[in-house]
Amino acid sequence: MVNSQELYEAIVNGNAKSAHAATQAALASGIAPMALIAESMIPAMDEVGKLFEAEEYFVPELLLAGRAMKSAMEILRPLIAASGEKMSAKVVIGTVKGDLHDIGKNLVASMLEGSGFEVIDLGIDVAPEKFVAAVSEQEPQIVCMSALLTVTMPSMKATINALQAAGLRNKVKVMIGGAPVTVQYAQEIGADGYSENANGAVALVRTLIAAA
Repeated sequence: MVNSQELYEAIVNGNAKSAHAATQAALASGIAPMALIAESMIPAMDEVGKLFEAEEYFVPELLLAGRAMKSAMEILRPLIAASGEKMSAKVVIGTVKGDLHDIGKNLVASMLEGSGFEVIDLGIDVAPEKFVAAVSEQEPQIVCMSALLTVTMPSMKATINALQAAGLRNKVKVMIGGAPVTVQYAQEIGADGYSENANGAVALVRTLIAAA
């Protein structure tokens, strides 16, 4: 459909204003919210990811695409909630305790939401007990933790330990990421996966959910 194609192009081009208008037009023409996500938003974010991997897009383009996607989701989210429909899976995400950086975390959250996942963003400086409470209350399939400072990386291990102590560790898959984080560190602390960028994070979430 023309309107869903317009939304696709708006997201790929990182045009938030066009994405907002295209979403409204698509809904007015009778396209269902979940159909818009499946037919426009997920393919658009997949295309953005491919362009990033091909080094045709860089972080600024990813941020613009994420912003365009969020402008569409602001309209769709309440409609989906009111209809009782569910997103494909639920992800809790946050920057760990002591760390106030959120650009990377926000980018991952945006790309996950645009890829059809329900995202509960806990924000920055998130203590282990707050992650535990979110897992207990929200029952997500995935927990994503971000850290940009080396000194805050131990909070990732502390959070995994807290999930274990609360009897919740076996109920979720834990992913970590951020500039100082490595796949070796993920293995050391008992995380289920690591990604060095937002596009990889989306792919890893899909892999972990499929395996579960």
